[in-house]
Amino acid sequence: MTTIQGPAIFLAQFIGEEAPFNSLDNICRWAADLGYKGIQIPTLDSRFIDLKLAAESKTYADELSGKVASYGLAITELSTHLQGQLVAVNPAYDKLFDAFAAEEVKNNPKARTAWAVQQLKYAAKASQNLGLNAHATFSGSLLWHTFHPWPQRPEGLVDEGFTELAKRWLPILNEFDNCGVDVCYEIHPGEDLFDGETYEMFLEKVDNHERACLLYDPSHFVLQQLDYIQYIDFYHERIKAFHVKDAEFNSTGKQGTFGGYQSWANRAGRYRSPGDGQVDFKRIFSKLTQYDFRGWAVMEWECCIKDSETGAKEGAEFIKNHIIPVTKKAFDDFASAGSDSNLNKEILGL
Repeated sequence: MTTIQGPAIFLAQFIGEEAPFNSLDNICRWAADLGYKGIQIPTLDSRFIDLKLAAESKTYADELSGKVASYGLAITELSTHLQGQLVAVNPAYDKLFDAFAAEEVKNNPKARTAWAVQQLKYAAKASQNLGLNAHATFSGSLLWHTFHPWPQRPEGLVDEGFTELAKRWLPILNEFDNCGVDVCYEIHPGEDLFDGETYEMFLEKVDNHERACLLYDPSHFVLQQLDYIQYIDFYHERIKAFHVKDAEFNSTGKQGTFGGYQSWANRAGRYRSPGDGQVDFKRIFSKLTQYDFRGWAVMEWECCIKDSETGAKEGAEFIKNHIIPVTKKAFDDFASAGSDSNLNKEILGL
């Protein structure tokens, strides 16, 4: 077994226009002062990383790693959640998701998809240049608008949707394979990969590609009422990244899993800061450690109540207190009879 690395923090929800969230140096200093040991970096803001340059220049990648290391931090993974979303967009969501795209490809779905695919390929090479072995992203979605089938889905629609999704992702997965990096899909509502069944359908379509891996975030499963502990038993061999994000689900006589179009604070299912929700992180850390998870525990703040800076401060200590330093010996070694083949045969009556 291996001791999980951490604590680390995903920077996406903290980046802003004011210090210390407006530059890589400032945010690294802030994270290190809170006790974090790693940062997961989103890749659309050039103040924090020039993704294309990181893919094309090993010198730049080394300088970036060196800058982060100078604050006592490591880069845990790069993230292309927003670009991954744009690999597959149903036209119903064109206007909303155009906000994620570069200006030159907005209002042009075909060009936007090509741009997103290229962004993922840059991320593969950039991850390799940075010495990383895992990458965080979304799958995108062609089918999400049909998840609750009314009217009923036409026969073959789901199969055709996953065939197309796989067609778009296979060249990307192959590029990541060439670079020795796992693609870690965050299984998430709004994506076509939103639970175990959909992940398995996708895996089948990409011929069980070894790089089609998982980012484990239990908060999304609380909101779906999915068994997030058994999920680890099913998929531990594919889990290569981990978000520490809490959630709670409190249904009422007026709303349940769909949330009644309410704001996050007023939904039955809502995201919380680590330790404030219902997720059993003790069992999660134990399970992941038991299964020899070798990655980072990365705090993600998405709380509808608690201030982000407070959540970040508490999150570092929360993760630190949940990481299990693995034992190097068995608890009953003190009673060991040693190793003796003849003694074993005698005990067996041989």
